[in-house]
Amino acid sequence: MSKFAALILAAGFSSRMGSFKPLLKMGDKMAIEWTVETFRGAGITDIRVVTGHMAELLEAQMHRQKIQTVRNPDYAKGMYTSVCAGLRALPGDIDACFLLPVDIPLVRTSTITALTQHYENSSTAVTYPVFRKQRGHPPLIRRDLFAAILKGNGEGGLCALLHHYQAAEFAVADEAILLDMDTPADHVMLSERSRIKHPNIAECEALLELHGISEAVYRHSHAVARVAVALCRHLGNIDAELILAASLLHDIAKGQSKHAVIGAELLDGLGYPKVADIIRVHMDLEYTGSNLDESAIVFFADKLISEDCLVSLEHRFSPAFERFADQPEALAGAQRKYRSACKIRDAVESATGLSIAQILATCGVQA
Repeated sequence: MSKFAALILAAGFSSRMGSFKPLLKMGDKMAIEWTVETFRGAGITDIRVVTGHMAELLEAQMHRQKIQTVRNPDYAKGMYTSVCAGLRALPGDIDACFLLPVDIPLVRTSTITALTQHYENSSTAVTYPVFRKQRGHPPLIRRDLFAAILKGNGEGGLCALLHHYQAAEFAVADEAILLDMDTPADHVMLSERSRIKHPNIAECEALLELHGISEAVYRHSHAVARVAVALCRHLGNIDAELILAASLLHDIAKGQSKHAVIGAELLDGLGYPKVADIIRVHMDLEYTGSNLDESAIVFFADKLISEDCLVSLEHRFSPAFERFADQPEALAGAQRKYRSACKIRDAVESATGLSIAQILATCGVQA
């Protein structure tokens, strides 16, 4: 197994921000804490923070978190000097190193894990994560390049030097690899984003692309999402972002045996346990009427869509009842799903005072 390190570059002046970026709060954590936890979650044990501006303050914070720091006395000359300071501090047994500026704080742990796994089957000098064809951070750089970087003059920055070496691009469904925090407006945007624990629309689209779903499944998933979101708008205590993500991704493993289970495992592995829980039961949910939650809404919306068309529950289930007429166990399963869907329909209509047709019509969803 290869041994990886992570250098978090946090020596800059934060001049455009007006506040010291590493210690800015984003949700319940500081920016530096988000970056450290990303690497720790991926099993990277050698994490070093390169300091410069306000070094003593940041080093004290890192000492409390038991994270090593490397002070760059030349930080005023630019980020390249911080890269070199960090690389010089690494032990000789490191095979490759991640480089992440502290102002790109929301990269997902699953992205780091995927890059380390890809590294084992790659021989390129540097690997970049890519979101929908755009390169982002952090690059993963082989030890073979360390000497060249340390000998470089820094002209044009690290990107100019790396341009001369063979690079691999590894696609991930993580938009945060592109999102930096340079200004107060960026800080507000990323702070809001840090509170959302589900993939956004762009990330859902990227996941569907990466897993090669068919055009038919794509259309079906979007139709289910339109229905589920329309229902959500009329109900309280429902997480709209969670509903949208689970609806778009519920059939991500379609075509595989037990696709609901496989899809759930996939999303769980990417760090989306709540989405995974909904996907796991979207095929078969026994609704008792006790809790009209996100799982119930996605299950119900899926039963209202045949291919990519809005249909009645009767239209959706009649073929199954006929097909399983002489298969008691399968028929009982179809009847159980139908009963659950009917109970959810009744619960939604009772909670909103509107029929399902009225709810969908007010949101522009029509058969």
